[in-house]
Amino acid sequence: MLASHPGYAFAQDRSASPELEALIPDEAIDNAQEWAADGVPPEEPTPIDGPNPFPADAPELEPESPLADLPGLTIDWPDPLELAPVEQVEDDGTATFADDNPLQSGPLLIDPVVIDLTDQLALAFPSEPDAFPQMDDFVDQFTSLSTIEAYGDSETNVGQLGARAREDEELLVRLLRAYGYYDGEIVREVGPNLIDGSDERPQVRFNVLPGERFTFGTIDLGDLDQAPNFQELRGAFELKPGDYVDSYDIVRERGDLDTALGNTGYPFAEIDAPELLIDHAMIEGDLTMPVRPNGRYVFGKVISEEPDFLSGRHLGSIARFEPGDIYNRDDEQDLRRAIIATGLVSSTTITPVEAQAPANGEPGVVDMKVGLTKAKLRTIAGAIGYGTEEGIRVEASWEHRNLFPPEGALKLRGVVGTQEQLAGITFRKSNFGGRDRILTVDAFASSLDNTAFAADTASLIATYEKLSTLLFQKPFSWSMGLELVASDERLAFDIDNSSLDSATPPPRQTYFVAALPLYGQIDTTDDLLNPTEGFRVSLRTSPEVSRTKGMQSFYVRNQADASYYKQIGENGPILAGRVGVGSITGAGLNDIAPSRRFFAGGGGSVRGFGYRAIGPRNDDNDPIGGRSLVEVSAEVRIPTPLFDGAVQVVPFVDAGSVGVEQYPDFEDIRVGAGVGVRYLSGFGPLRLDVAFPINPRPTDSFVAVYVSLGQAF
Repeated sequence: MLASHPGYAFAQDRSASPELEALIPDEAIDNAQEWAADGVPPEEPTPIDGPNPFPADAPELEPESPLADLPGLTIDWPDPLELAPVEQVEDDGTATFADDNPLQSGPLLIDPVVIDLTDQLALAFPSEPDAFPQMDDFVDQFTSLSTIEAYGDSETNVGQLGARAREDEELLVRLLRAYGYYDGEIVREVGPNLIDGSDERPQVRFNVLPGERFTFGTIDLGDLDQAPNFQELRGAFELKPGDYVDSYDIVRERGDLDTALGNTGYPFAEIDAPELLIDHAMIEGDLTMPVRPNGRYVFGKVISEEPDFLSGRHLGSIARFEPGDIYNRDDEQDLRRAIIATGLVSSTTITPVEAQAPANGEPGVVDMKVGLTKAKLRTIAGAIGYGTEEGIRVEASWEHRNLFPPEGALKLRGVVGTQEQLAGITFRKSNFGGRDRILTVDAFASSLDNTAFAADTASLIATYEKLSTLLFQKPFSWSMGLELVASDERLAFDIDNSSLDSATPPPRQTYFVAALPLYGQIDTTDDLLNPTEGFRVSLRTSPEVSRTKGMQSFYVRNQADASYYKQIGENGPILAGRVGVGSITGAGLNDIAPSRRFFAGGGGSVRGFGYRAIGPRNDDNDPIGGRSLVEVSAEVRIPTPLFDGAVQVVPFVDAGSVGVEQYPDFEDIRVGAGVGVRYLSGFGPLRLDVAFPINPRPTDSFVAVYVSLGQAF
């Protein structure tokens, strides 16, 4: 064996073991070069020295030669397959070639209209104007239904983008079919640089190839032709054979037909879901939508499930239909809204019930069965307020809204404040004598001491009216009433605290007044609290008899108001203007109680001046009121983007004059101007106005602030 030591080498010992002797023979030790040159012994040839695998005399093989047996192959070879000869057919000239080669690529968009939805998503459409006229609606529908917002994710890779694109491709195909393009194609492209100006993120472009639009073949509406007014109903369903297929039109026309059935006497009509059978060869679709009118009816009576609470007779009196009128679903829904508007129920249901079946060509009779869920009927309310002009004011009330059924309410109220104290009781009967008509009887005693006058009053006021409400704005409103008033009054004094000595109030004077106030208003505006279009014109007149100090006077108080509203553009500013005039004829100023005279100033009159601070003054510079009135206001309600457009900025200017004569003389016109903010809440605009008097008296404040619900006018 070999051994090693640093710096020395030892030859093999000739007495080595037989294993080592076989590996390295002695001749290798004696003459290593000769031993190495001998190579491999001749009796063990290398593979390259073996026989030639391709001898020159090997036979030449033909393609039909059988294969030699393969070692280990135990499966028999299959029998040769012999094909029958093909018969050749001579060309007789009748063969035609297809225009489209299925092996060629699909249709391409040449110079398409490309709509970039995001940096990673685009839709491409044919550039021909008539190729796809629904393009804009198609894009809007796709934008609202797709996962388009996911395409802006900066972390999206090609794989995720492709998965989303496959989903949207299916959506686009469905949308094409919805518009009647059943042979349309969507070609999807995913990769970089598909959208002009985009970055290196992966992008998706859908090429929309609408193809030819399908039309309606036959339209089957079931038993609709059995209805007595078939032509009218068929006219409500405006789709006809030959019209373009459009799923949105089908849904819309189905709704129109349902409305027509419901409003022309068919409370039990049924319409099945539409089915469309597409014929690709004819490029048309057959529509089947079975309709069952189930008989025509007229209104019968209204039946209440709570007759002691709201009787059927009372509910029938507030309905807009009479027994014998053709059934109308809109009238049924209107009755439901009217019942909710009473405030006495939290919910209601109305169910048509057959009272008499149609027979002999005559309509049947259907009763309206009304189910009621009672609301809480008692209310306790309170309010606390403070104003720089009014001081502190605390108000509380208790009300039972159906103490005297049906809809007979009783309310007790009281006010305690710096300038006003009041105690009163009110009876109100809603829907009395007809829909939306209200009878009110109010009895109260009050003590009032403001900047215009002081009055201790006992009043009995009865009013019968039909006015607009938040639920039902009326084009014409009216009221009539009776007022019986006993009032001990005096004019205000030393309102500017200018007296150096103790001020002596003017003497009180007792007035007994009987009045017949009348009111009417025409309203064409589009909103009760926040009008943007239209006008309002109102007139108040009140013949009155007044008795004081043994003398009796007769006079008429008249006041007319007109306002106009105009919006500039679709979402532009709103121009608003108001003019008001008033006159008292028939009696002198001293024969009219101060509380019945005209005053001006305040948030609903001339902003920038105190409440009732505008008008004639006496020698002590205290207001005495007048017999004539003029007020003019103008403002611009400018929308802003704040709070999603809910905030308006409103510059305004007001002017007013009060005169002692029965007709305005315009001798003393006061002008105020300022700017306000409106917040358009769900229950009406909240108003904040800051106003400044342009031509104030020495006693007027330099600024006034007003906060309220609703616009100034």
